[in-house]
Amino acid sequence: MPLELLLRAVWRMRRGVALATLALWLAGGTLILAWPRRYLAEAVVAPAETTAIAVSTLLAPMPFPAGGLLDPRPTGNFAVYLGALRSAEAARMLAQETGLLAHLTAERASGPPGWLRRALGLRIEADLDDLQTWLEHNLAVTQSLVSITWSVTLAHPDRAAALDALQRLHAFAEAKVRADLAEVARRRIAALERRLAEERDLFLRQSLYDLLAQQQRAALLVAADEAVAARLVSAPAVEIRPSLPNRPLLLALLALAAPLAVLGAAACLALLRGAAALAPRGALAGPNWWLGPFEAPGRWDLSHPESAPQPAAASLPSGADRRPVRPQDADGPGRG
Repeated sequence: MPLELLLRAVWRMRRGVALATLALWLAGGTLILAWPRRYLAEAVVAPAETTAIAVSTLLAPMPFPAGGLLDPRPTGNFAVYLGALRSAEAARMLAQETGLLAHLTAERASGPPGWLRRALGLRIEADLDDLQTWLEHNLAVTQSLVSITWSVTLAHPDRAAALDALQRLHAFAEAKVRADLAEVARRRIAALERRLAEERDLFLRQSLYDLLAQQQRAALLVAADEAVAARLVSAPAVEIRPSLPNRPLLLALLALAAPLAVLGAAACLALLRGAAALAPRGALAGPNWWLGPFEAPGRWDLSHPESAPQPAAASLPSGADRRPVRPQDADGPGRG
């Protein structure tokens, strides 16, 4: 169909397009306004390895390489800290110390999804897997584009619960890294002490004493330093008004997407009507209806041999032209 005819067909449907756009915008706006809003708790952290007094820098036998600061990926103790924020142990800690499991159970039992679960006999009580899934969906870690800081945000419908959960997650991840480092140092100290109790060689004992002093120093630093993985640039805080979802942005996007969707549907409808008008009568009811307007009116069906056209008989010359062909005539004119 030419573009001019398509535009004319859409213009003739302008009233229906306007009504459909208005209905779609009202339905989408009602859904956006009825969406439960959530508070956002945020904390800004920085890797402890980026400071000169970091535990990893003090414990390293060689100077900390400056080129590693240019790597955007998290490394060292900070990478372990980020991994611990979404771990199964963090979900277990939240289940034991907060009321998130009861909150998730209430959410699963409310609304149409809860009615559907009860009708189908599905499980409503939330478990640790549900809590970990919720944690993965609502906890966001974003790296700053202008500095080495990272933003850790957590969304929750309750303002106090959002702040409490974020504080507990930060403390848990930091304690996890600290406990791992302390456990490694303790095991190394115990192994070196057992070796020293058995070793009699003076030179080997001197080397073992140096290794033991390093591990004792590491245990002292881990126990004394305040932050071993992530330093708090901005303490966890929660906003006063809920900001998720962003209603003005969603309404603006809906105002742009609704007319485009309705115009696209109207154009498709006009194309379908034009194809039906151009198709021969009864073509859409035959065995090859999918050919549509590309089907010629004089088509035959090869599945029925009697419907195929018969070759026309060769017309014979009339009157005096009906004479047998002589052999010398077969050689062409001019030969006698």
